[in-house]
Amino acid sequence: MKLLKITFRSAPIIILLLLVSGFTECYKPVTNSGLPKRIKTVAVPAFQFEVEGARYRVESRFTEAITKEIIKRGRGLKVQGSRENADAVVEGTIRNFSFSGVLLDRNGRARVYEVTIVAAVTIRDLDENKILYDNQNFIFRDSFEFSEDPRSFFNEEDPAVERIARSFAESVVSTIVNGLGVKDEK
Repeated sequence: MKLLKITFRSAPIIILLLLVSGFTECYKPVTNSGLPKRIKTVAVPAFQFEVEGARYRVESRFTEAITKEIIKRGRGLKVQGSRENADAVVEGTIRNFSFSGVLLDRNGRARVYEVTIVAAVTIRDLDENKILYDNQNFIFRDSFEFSEDPRSFFNEEDPAVERIARSFAESVVSTIVNGLGVKDEK
């Protein structure tokens, strides 16, 4: 009986030791920044758009969102619009914009709409002319609902695009700030 009590008391300690020792080889710390330390200034030129992505001011909203997010969370990175004297550049393209009804009301009219934006982004080291990050198929979606009362109509497409632009910017800047990869050394 005493042996059983000792085993139950020491079980949490043994489990903790096994867990800690078993996962030391799996852990790889994330770098402080995904950018090389010499990069201090990031250029964010105006995003471009392809024909399928042409929509009023979408590319400017994405450019503005990236700029604001780098200023907010960029850990001291300077942001500018031109490539001149920049250490890195964030190049973006709005590849596709679609807007469709996804939920019908009992009269067969679309009540809930979905906005889907496909973007491409590349982060390039201008000093070494090396691509640090590339994703040519960033897909972001948001939905909104139309009011049944036509007197209270408000076009919710613009706020949906703003939300998508913020989500996109948060994702790209997280990649920059939290690391473009993990360290291989311990």
